[in-house]
Amino acid sequence: MDNRYIVIFDGVCNFCNGAVNFIIHRDPEGAFAFTPMQSELAQELTQGFNVPDVGMDTLVLIKDGERYVLSDAALEIAKDLKGPWRFCYAFKVVPKPIRDAVYKLFARNRYKLFGQKDVCMVPLAEVKSRFVGIDN
Repeated sequence: MDNRYIVIFDGVCNFCNGAVNFIIHRDPEGAFAFTPMQSELAQELTQGFNVPDVGMDTLVLIKDGERYVLSDAALEIAKDLKGPWRFCYAFKVVPKPIRDAVYKLFARNRYKLFGQKDVCMVPLAEVKSRFVGIDN
């Protein structure tokens, strides 16, 4: 495993796939790598880092030996992006139960709002190296 930050996302969720592309375009140094929740690597990481209540609607970030989930993961990712997105980290002042409740409400409805695929996304050749734990 390399020293990149690992984002575990729902590989069949259209919104989640869009979020991965959003991160890639704002991470020119390639600090982030990605693996779908459906991968064996994701299962190993979530078990190894004792991620609670893992479901397909749980965004997970493994960074510097720590795990972040739900809104903490989203804010921690935003903090490392180029451009004004890093300022989203200011939402950390909102109490975690409120942030996570909003996150879970959105996550529960993301398929209705954005749809889903039948299978995990296949990364384009130019970004394949950013994906781990899948057959590249």
